[in-house]
Order: sequence, then C-alpha cells, then structure tokens
Amino acid sequence: MGTLITPYGGELVNLVDGGEALADKARRLPSAHISDRAMFDMELLATGGFSPLDRFMSRADFESVVADGRLADGTLWPMPITLPVDDAPSLDGEVALRDARNNLLGVMRVEEVYEWDRDAMAAGVFGTRDEAHPLVAEMRGWGKYNISGELRALGLPKYPDFAELRLTPARTRAALARRGARNVVAFQTRNPLHRAHEELTKRAMARLDATLLLHPVVGLTRPGDVDHYTRVRTYRALVDNHYDGDRALLALLPLAMRLAGPREALWHAIIRRNFGANHIIIGRDHASPGVDSRGKPFYDPFEAQEVVRAAAGETGVGAATFSEMVYVPSAKRYMETTELEAGAETLSISGTQARRDYLNAGRRLPEWFTRAEVADILSEAYPPRFRQGVCLWFTGLSGAGKTTTVDALASALMEHGRRVSVLDGDVVRTNLSKGLGFSKEDRDANVLRIAFVASEIARHGGVALCAAISPYRETRERIRGMFARDQFAEVYVDTPLSVCESRDVKGMYAKARAGEIRGFTGIDDPYEEPLAPEIALDTVANDVGANVGALIGY
Repeated sequence: MGTLITPYGGELVNLVDGGEALADKARRLPSAHISDRAMFDMELLATGGFSPLDRFMSRADFESVVADGRLADGTLWPMPITLPVDDAPSLDGEVALRDARNNLLGVMRVEEVYEWDRDAMAAGVFGTRDEAHPLVAEMRGWGKYNISGELRALGLPKYPDFAELRLTPARTRAALARRGARNVVAFQTRNPLHRAHEELTKRAMARLDATLLLHPVVGLTRPGDVDHYTRVRTYRALVDNHYDGDRALLALLPLAMRLAGPREALWHAIIRRNFGANHIIIGRDHASPGVDSRGKPFYDPFEAQEVVRAAAGETGVGAATFSEMVYVPSAKRYMETTELEAGAETLSISGTQARRDYLNAGRRLPEWFTRAEVADILSEAYPPRFRQGVCLWFTGLSGAGKTTTVDALASALMEHGRRVSVLDGDVVRTNLSKGLGFSKEDRDANVLRIAFVASEIARHGGVALCAAISPYRETRERIRGMFARDQFAEVYVDTPLSVCESRDVKGMYAKARAGEIRGFTGIDDPYEEPLAPEIALDTVANDVGANVGALIGY
C-alpha cells in the first residue's frame, strides 16, 4: 500500500490504490535528482511545515518574495523555496523526483519553468553578493532553471536516527495539546545548549506561562556546526534531567537553513506557527552566517528581533527577546546584563572560546557554563586538537611550490606522529578524476572530488594536505563549506607569475604563451587570488624549511 502526503499537513493519508498507482507510474517517468536542500524543503512542503506553500515557488511568487518578502498574493513569506534544475523539462509533463541515492521521493506535474537571477536573489534575500556568505557561494552551483507545479510526495524520508523525535507539524501540535499548552514558546537552535540557553528558555516559559517547544534544526545548518547527532544527545540529556517534562517538548526540524539573518528569523517564526507555537525566542545574531570577506558582520545583531516583533500581528507569533545572559559568580546564577549593578563581576564563554580554550585543549568545560551531561557528550565528540582531523588546502599558480611544500610538510607532520594523506591535483587526475579535461567545469569537478576525499580524511581524524591550483574563488568557498569549523585552512602559495614561469621545467607556460595550450591558468585563464587565506606563504623570500616551520607552528 502506498501513501500520499496531503498539503497543509496533518498526517500521511493512506491511499490503497492512488499511492501504489502513483509509485508505479513514477517508475516510468523521467527523473530529476534533487539536492539534500531540496529534499528537506520538499518534506516541509508536504507536511505543512511551509504552509501556506504546497509546492516549489512559481516565478511570480519567487520574484515577489525576493523583492518584497511576500508571495504574489500579498501573504507574508520571506524566503524563496525553489527547485533548481540544470535542464528544463517539458511543460505540462510529469517528472519523478529522486534523492542522491535514487530513492523515489515524489512526482511533480511541471506547470512552469523559468530562469532565475542569482545576483538579484543574493542582494534581495541575503542583502549581499559577498561569497563569504555560505548560501551566496552555494547557489552559484544551483541549476539555471526553477521548476514549479503540483507536488505529490510518496511518504516521508526514512531517517534511521531519532525516529521518535521526528514529529510532523500535526504530531507536534497534538503532543503540545496533550500537555495542555495554551501558550507555546519555540526555541530555534543549531548549537548545543549551555546553562545560559537553559536559563533563557526557562525565563521565557515563566514570563509567558508557556510550554517550551525545543525545536532544533537537523537538516542543513551553518557549515562547521556541531553535528546533529551530538547536538540531539545534549538536548535529550537536558530535557530528561533539567526541564519539567510536562512543559517541554523536544522535536526535530528537518529544515535547510539559509542563514539569512532577519529574513530567516521571520521565516523561523512562521514555520513554528505551523508547528503550534505562538511565540519564538529570538536571540542576538539570530541565523547569522558570521562575518563577510572584510571581517564585518553580515547583519545587525538585533535586527532580527525587531523584524519578528514588528510582524507579530500578521504572523501570530510574538518575539520573546532577552538581553545578553552572563554568569554572576557572587549570585551563583545567570542574569541578564540589564539586571546587573555597575561594576558587577561576570563570566561568559563564547562558542569559539569553548572550542579553542577547552575542547581543543583537552580541558573540561566548567559546570557554571554547561551541565555535566553536556560537557561529557561534547568532550567525547570533540577530542583535543592534536587528535582532530584537518585539511590544509594549498592553492596557487602552477609552479608556485605547492607540491614541494606539501611533501616536506607531510614528512614533518609524520615526525610528530600525525596520520597524513597527500592529495595532489595532478596525481588525482590520473586516478580519481581520470578522463576530466581542463574546462572550468572539469577543473571544478576535479578539486571538488579532492575536497570530498579530504573531508572524509579530516572527519576521521587524519590530516589531508591538498595541492591543487583551484583557481576559482567561488569553488574554493564551496570547498570550505564541506568541512567542519576549525578543520580547514586555505594556504595561499603566493609566488609571482614570473617566478613560476622561470621554474617551469616542462615548458607549459611557454607553450601557453605561444598559443599551443589554451585555457592555461595565469596566461589566458584567470587565477583569482584568495581574499583572506588563513596562511600565505612566500616561496621567494623563504625557503621550504622556513615555510614548513610556519605551517607546523600554525
């Protein structure tokens, strides 16, 4: 028996004939393989999490949302939900939607195909075209066309983890109703919860006389975030041991975040309305992607609070806001900064400090900062820095000295007892990327394959040293996004073109200048220098030993 999900949610509706017939029909249809991002979007479209949307957006809705944060009919909705594809399918035909493993997800009747403007979306939705923003960089690789039409989903994705916590909007609302909740305050999180967060949520519950919907994102979050397996373990430990179970519900949200700051905060509020909340906690820097290529924040830290508060009458979701929470040793508790007397001693630890000064250094997080159960889970998941994996990505012109430096560094690191894998762009081409040419697409494919292998090496505690020209800045940003935070460093081997040419024993530069080779980086194809590499090496003023010493120190 097949199943068909009705829009606006509720539960799966069993269709003895319709579901099976649709699944059988889908096997004979042309297929479109959709990204993980689109898969998460499709799940929330199908279950009502994105109500009033029941399909990927039409051109009219897309352009209206980008420009004004509203659907074409005027309904407040700040985020484009689209299905980009490389090749335009036939109008009024049907296409089977499949995930990366070829699992059938559903069927779309294609009613509209349209090209979309990446720059307009970047500027309108994210307020920037800076590719240091993860989504601005990512969407450069999305398909040229968006498709829209009636969407029929064949069941929900089958996740093997935390099945009892993966509640649809209808199941979430029912669970909240069983708790007798009149007011529900949602807490959006993509990070582990520490004592400050616990205090903040409990204050919100008391202030609003509300049940807490602890609703962490387990779809796609900011690159480098703590993995959701570790995070959910910490949430469950807190809810089980430090909250009133009758007034707190932990449920997981399969959302693909966009990190769009104020727009995202408003989107989060609307989504939580569909899950049964009438308030949402909006903190400082809500849904922030961090800083831009100049080191400045993308968004004002409190703008998201103002946006959600101003829209409360329209969304039906109020903004629960607080000033910064700090620990006051004399009082042995957390307080808001607005409650403090002048000169009061306070303690706080940022997320960066927690990783750098405690987890990376093998020190236990203090009890005033986080619960013992959370400290145990994080220490287990994130061993000291010298036991963690890392990728050093060497980029520079041909002949810059990347391979020479990498080979010397590999030996030095192995002397220190590290496990090292060297992935050289030219060597990979003869194995992993055999058959690829030197077009931009093939060059990108080569380096992205290197990055995928390197990310697996780093994830399992090894050191990956990658030497690849990787001339395009956009692609290098995509590579950065494949790694956990603090597990990636871009190393710019900054050698002048004239020096690279003088070192060219194969005569490749001479052939390129003579026109015998086309598309050669640095001659008739650009090399886009890194804007803010973690490390820059000078191979003219410094010898290999000096550069390796600097890298070891780093």
